[in-house]
Amino acid sequence: MTPTLLVAAAFGGLITFLHLASVALAVWRCRPKPRMARPADGAPPVSIVRPVCGIENHIAETLGSSFALDYPRYELLFCVASPADPIIDVVERLIAAHPGVPARLLIGDTKISPNPKLNNVVKGWRAATHDWIVLADSNVAMPPDYLQRLQARWRPDSGLVASPPVGCDPVGFAAELECAFLNAHQARWQYAADSIGFGFAQGKTMLWRRADLDRAGGIGALAAEVAEDAAATKLVRDAGRHVHLVDAPFGQPLGRRSLKEVWYRQLRWARLRRASFPLYFLPEILSGALPPAIAAAIVATELDHPVAATVIGFAVLWYGAEYVLARSAGWHVSWRSPLCSLTRDLLLPVLFVMGWTGTAFVWRGNAMQVARAGETR
Repeated sequence: MTPTLLVAAAFGGLITFLHLASVALAVWRCRPKPRMARPADGAPPVSIVRPVCGIENHIAETLGSSFALDYPRYELLFCVASPADPIIDVVERLIAAHPGVPARLLIGDTKISPNPKLNNVVKGWRAATHDWIVLADSNVAMPPDYLQRLQARWRPDSGLVASPPVGCDPVGFAAELECAFLNAHQARWQYAADSIGFGFAQGKTMLWRRADLDRAGGIGALAAEVAEDAAATKLVRDAGRHVHLVDAPFGQPLGRRSLKEVWYRQLRWARLRRASFPLYFLPEILSGALPPAIAAAIVATELDHPVAATVIGFAVLWYGAEYVLARSAGWHVSWRSPLCSLTRDLLLPVLFVMGWTGTAFVWRGNAMQVARAGETR
């Protein structure tokens, strides 16, 4: 056995094993629940803070789901920065249509960080009347047992329970490409990390106990990083606690997306991950199918096996595992899915390089820059 063969086989085998192991962990964690969870006896009241900004795809549906929760006591606090934002009309109509649910619309902006979303939610956090507080993005579709499922993951060592976004209801190739990034790739790795005790917060949904964040400096402490979820992860770990992910993550209806929207969203996240967690960002260059596929081709060449057949067989194994995960979790799958997954994996090395070489990104029309871990400018 030549050194080239040995190295290629060991490398490709290790990466493929990690891929299949992460799929198995995600299948176990993300399988749909057989029935809706009921509220526990004595379930504590909860404040749900939802920052809103502009008209998004499915926005009436996602915000409307806030009013249909099967939970005895909760309040809704919708936060908007600008009094001219068109989303105000949507929120006001929803509040008027559900008089039985305590809900308020809070307008204004509190500049505590370069993060517009965090500036928007400060007033909601401060106005919340309950000790348990959920920060939930406007594009999260909340099932009726949303709060029960979050509470079910709280452990004695928890500092935060979160949920990564899972793309659903895509329209067109670009939206399905976003599903390929969000679901069987990013959510898979997040659940694999969480399953071995190394969870990362995701700003889509975060359940806090007010006292825990107050001990760390309050809502303003999340301004320590340009991304509030990165700051949350570090605060929780510094307190000797853990971030836990909810079982079976909540969906984000995508609707139609442009390729530009998908690309810039992924680029923004890549640069934020590199800035906040550079050592964990390094292995991402190996996270797609391209490196092990090259290793498989080298092994085939060394063994004088047909290269094309070997690479195709590897691709069937790699993407077949992702298909099994998506089907078992009830996530979106279509005839485009293999092409979207392949496109994603071809783009991952480009995202990795641009994550290291660039600092600028745009979030909801706000031009922002991130330099290195914990520093913004």
